[in-house]
Amino acid sequence: TLKSFCRIMGDIAMAEITPDRVHAYIAGAGSITRFWHRKHEVLRGFYRFATTRGHVDRSPLPKFVPKAPEFVPYIFSHEELQRLLDASADCESPRSKLQPHTWRMLILLLYGAALRISEALSLTLADVDLPASILTIRESKFYKTRLVPMSSDLSSALETYVARRAKEYSTKPDAALFLTRNGNPLERHTAENVFRRLRARAGVLQPAAGRYQPRLHDLRHAAAVHRLISWYRQGADVQRLLPQLATYLGHVHIAATQ
Repeated sequence: TLKSFCRIMGDIAMAEITPDRVHAYIAGAGSITRFWHRKHEVLRGFYRFATTRGHVDRSPLPKFVPKAPEFVPYIFSHEELQRLLDASADCESPRSKLQPHTWRMLILLLYGAALRISEALSLTLADVDLPASILTIRESKFYKTRLVPMSSDLSSALETYVARRAKEYSTKPDAALFLTRNGNPLERHTAENVFRRLRARAGVLQPAAGRYQPRLHDLRHAAAVHRLISWYRQGADVQRLLPQLATYLGHVHIAATQ
């Protein structure tokens, strides 16, 4: 954010940066989002640093901080999940960076094991214990390592994927589980770009939501919500089971799950 701010302001002294330019940078184009507040928070710390050291007399930041609309994750329906899987046919083209079976497995794993996208893309072959149906998630968001058991259906799908992957790419234990068509580890920006294209092809969109469209990370939210709904329909004691869901998701505090 600071690099972006400095690039847009140009090669001038800090004291010459006017409030209008700062306001324009923070506002950006379009409606107010959480990114508005993120930029404001970064610049507030920056100008606090600058004023205490005498680089500027006062902060040019806006005094009024508008409230950002509350972000609501998108919960996919089972029918939409199926359409996303079916959209993998679009990856048949040699121009696609992902092969169809790679895309399908990524969607299945993100939803079926409720993983963060970073966790899925960090998996190596050594992290996949197919006989035990367990994934080892190493140093995740909170620098914790956890074991994630898989259902028999998910484990079977993963076994099929690994066998097919082995015909074309390295099977060394430290090799990435998910690879692009050219054999490089799949990176997040590539996965999200493919998802945006296939999401549109599958018709999984929010026409009235503008920039707030379904994300790959929302597969994790959908998995958690669908699990709760399933428990309620079974008449289970959801409050007693919630700590188990928190552990499965890798949350440090149950409040994050709630």
